[in-house]
Amino acid sequence: MQSTATVAENSPRRTPTPKPSGFRSDIQGLRALAVGIVLLYHLWPDRFVGGFVGVDVFFVISGFLITSHLIKSPPRSWTDVAKFWARRVRRLLPASLLVLFLVGIATFLVAPQSVWADTGRQILSAGLYVVNWDFAVSSVDYLAADNASSPVQHFWSLSVEEQFYFVWPMIIGLAFLIGAKLGRSKRIVGFTVLGIFLASFVFSIWYTAAEPAMAYFITPTRMWELAAGGLVAIFVLYIRPERLPFSSLLGWIGLAGILAATFLIRADMPFPGYIALVPVLSTALVILADSRGRTSVLPLLSLRPVRFLGDISYSVYLWHWPLIVIVPYASVKLGRSESLGVIDNIAIILVSIVAAWASTTWVENRFRKSAFFSSSKKTFGFAAVAMALVVALGLSQMVIANNLVEQNEDKLQAQLDDPDSCLGGRILLPGAKDNPNCEGMKSLQMEPAAAKKDKSKAYADGCWASAPYASKPECTYGDGSKHVALVGNSHAGHWLPALERLAEEKDLTITTFLASNCSISTLPQDLSTPDETKGCQDYADWVTERTTQGGFDAVITSERQSTPLDGMDWDKTEAKAPEGHKEILQRWIDAELDVVVIRDTPYPGGQDINVPDCVAKHEDDLAACSGTPEEWHWMDPLAASAKSIDSKRLSVIYPEDWFCPDGRCEPVIGGVITYFDTAHITATYAQTLAPQLGARLSRTGLDTFD
Repeated sequence: MQSTATVAENSPRRTPTPKPSGFRSDIQGLRALAVGIVLLYHLWPDRFVGGFVGVDVFFVISGFLITSHLIKSPPRSWTDVAKFWARRVRRLLPASLLVLFLVGIATFLVAPQSVWADTGRQILSAGLYVVNWDFAVSSVDYLAADNASSPVQHFWSLSVEEQFYFVWPMIIGLAFLIGAKLGRSKRIVGFTVLGIFLASFVFSIWYTAAEPAMAYFITPTRMWELAAGGLVAIFVLYIRPERLPFSSLLGWIGLAGILAATFLIRADMPFPGYIALVPVLSTALVILADSRGRTSVLPLLSLRPVRFLGDISYSVYLWHWPLIVIVPYASVKLGRSESLGVIDNIAIILVSIVAAWASTTWVENRFRKSAFFSSSKKTFGFAAVAMALVVALGLSQMVIANNLVEQNEDKLQAQLDDPDSCLGGRILLPGAKDNPNCEGMKSLQMEPAAAKKDKSKAYADGCWASAPYASKPECTYGDGSKHVALVGNSHAGHWLPALERLAEEKDLTITTFLASNCSISTLPQDLSTPDETKGCQDYADWVTERTTQGGFDAVITSERQSTPLDGMDWDKTEAKAPEGHKEILQRWIDAELDVVVIRDTPYPGGQDINVPDCVAKHEDDLAACSGTPEEWHWMDPLAASAKSIDSKRLSVIYPEDWFCPDGRCEPVIGGVITYFDTAHITATYAQTLAPQLGARLSRTGLDTFD
């Protein structure tokens, strides 16, 4: 996260030697401010709503310091580049790899097994400094949205910086090489940095609008922030900031801008894009400001406590987030609540500072100043071994978790194939209480790690239309004479395992029309971008036409309203959304199709319960993961619109009793975990509900399901 500004004495020929800037205590103050607002944001996100901009402050600082160093001592050979990389390795890797290794150990000891696989993968990619791309991919995965927070999620920004450190000396070195031949070194370097700044900034604006979730993490959308620091370095070294009018005032304006961003920029705004100009330009102003005189920001940023926090800010950043994520797991292990209170948050701040001081003193400084690592070869050798150990730890965590899943899958499949088993929903069937096999089903049969991966075939088979919904896949299951279209979003898709079980019994061929996070309605949803909103509407039109003209006998549909309608809040959406579904339902009826609407399942996510993670943490007290039907209730405009239509061709199935027997919504029924996240049925539980679903379909009186 940080950089040092060690200055080499040599300068290339024909290049004016910039005036040394000396130690910048205001930079340490900026670092303290940056890590402070990040820490406060992570502990109190509702109060410091824009505290994530502290990362942007760090980016500008790093760009400034690294570019300052490279301009003063440009790399003139691959050996110089290697020496630069070695300094970065000695400065940054020992502490970060130590944290990753300890996070891996702590995950095994206190975290639920349901998070082992994901955390192991993230530790692996963080150890290779590419985890920002891992999080970028996960950010657009609708089903990953409810995953537990990763204890290494903050490593995304470190990965961006390491990727910057890898390419920047080559870019600056090449610019100096070309500039030396042309006799215009300063101009070539300046225009190179400016060009990268502009190209990345324009791309950031465009991509933030097109893919806001991915744009937050990827390096190309962030490069301009680091390059902005580079432009400041060029100005400071070649032009001098004291030439600016009201130079001291600029520092106060910049400081006010950073604080304003902390409280005014919100996580739901498209970021970085042009909004990131606020913290970036504000940081640049503080660095550019004349630090001389009593009216400057220097006295404030140079206070001893501020300087101390700035000196250890890199380690504070490393340590604080794993503590925030792992402490609740440990709290549950000790029989306490997993919710963090004010005292817990203050304790995390204090422990983070103490750990950071120890890490800075005995890890960062020891490795950086060690004579043993003075050579680049030894430094790279150490880095390779240490990174290999971290990667091996992450990989082993993944392997252990996957082995647990595979063993559990075999066990569950054997019980699914046993007609006398009371697994899952079968325990709710009439006569189950008299079946001696049902007694054993009261204990947990499904591992939480297995539940998180227990999804319908529609995922593995690529049956989903995803944003921006240009691709329109269809998948077919069964070979019966009656053709049924399964239509909707992921809450239609999670019924596929049950319908597959019924296909032979009811002579069905099932064709899927499934779209992630997109409701089949005539009214537009408020999706991430206008293109996604329009794409969803186009997809809904296509599905309606395809199903009414495609030779189908029936439609089974189910949905969850996961986003409000475009331009509306949730209250207006609940009132208005049924109209958009009613028109499509009527089109199916007019096309003489039998239509079955399955009312959406109870929603544990309303209580912020990720069911497998909760079960893993509370295996001895599953009541902590349960709720009442009222607590797990969620609007269902599709079912509401179906209820308002009077037609013999339309029927609504209400599945609440299959999830909330005896008036309580349970995370585990018949030994099976009911959901694989906060809202979607596990494939195993869906399969065990096939008898109940088949009976309800038969009672609809619709010809297709007789």
